[in-house]
Amino acid sequence: MKNHIVIIFLLVFVNTISSQNITPEDLISKSIQYHDPSGLLMKKDVSMLFTGTRPGGEDSKTTVVFNIKKETFQMENMRDEMSIVSSVDKGNATILLDGKKEYSDEMKEKYRLDPKRVVMMKNYYQYLWLMPMKLNDPGTIIDPEVKQVDFFGEDLLQVKVSYSPEVGKDVWYFYFNPTSYAMQGYRFYHDEAKNDGEYILLEDEAIYENIRLPQKRTWYTHKEDKLLGTDILDKLSF
Repeated sequence: MKNHIVIIFLLVFVNTISSQNITPEDLISKSIQYHDPSGLLMKKDVSMLFTGTRPGGEDSKTTVVFNIKKETFQMENMRDEMSIVSSVDKGNATILLDGKKEYSDEMKEKYRLDPKRVVMMKNYYQYLWLMPMKLNDPGTIIDPEVKQVDFFGEDLLQVKVSYSPEVGKDVWYFYFNPTSYAMQGYRFYHDEAKNDGEYILLEDEAIYENIRLPQKRTWYTHKEDKLLGTDILDKLSF
């Protein structure tokens, strides 16, 4: 019994020491080496196929193609048997509904054909699906302390991130495996004192050559623990 206690103490001690010795920059760097060691996602034409599930709704399929260096992005999905192709080229957004640039105001409202929303969706996909690589972006403010915390039953390393005002106002927390440095979840708050925002659990991996991305992301609200939906990465290619 004493031996078991000693072993447990040593494991806790080693984990605590490791979280104290590693800087957040080193932790993020090690996580990037785990997920995308060659940096391909940040410099190649990337194609991703997703399945989205929402409570009470039908599953949806979305294809996203982008190139970070060229500042290009394209998203394609189907609504009511019509294709919607949304693109951003160096900040300029265009939307095609069944190949047409012109459509009625009713169609714009029904299918949310708004250039501002296209830019928002570009930021959404590239920010979350290119984590932790995007933590090197300009305007990212990384808290100097790495904490060892319990994240839904797992002992993980936590890094707190905020942003300069021109980039964003939310506060984010990212959670990493202390052994492999894989990212295993994150959460964000608009106002942490109000416990608003959401947390995201990551499961499984999509592997392409030496790239490893979380395959399944499930979203919940902080306040109600309400399930918002799940996004699954079905295919990753270049």
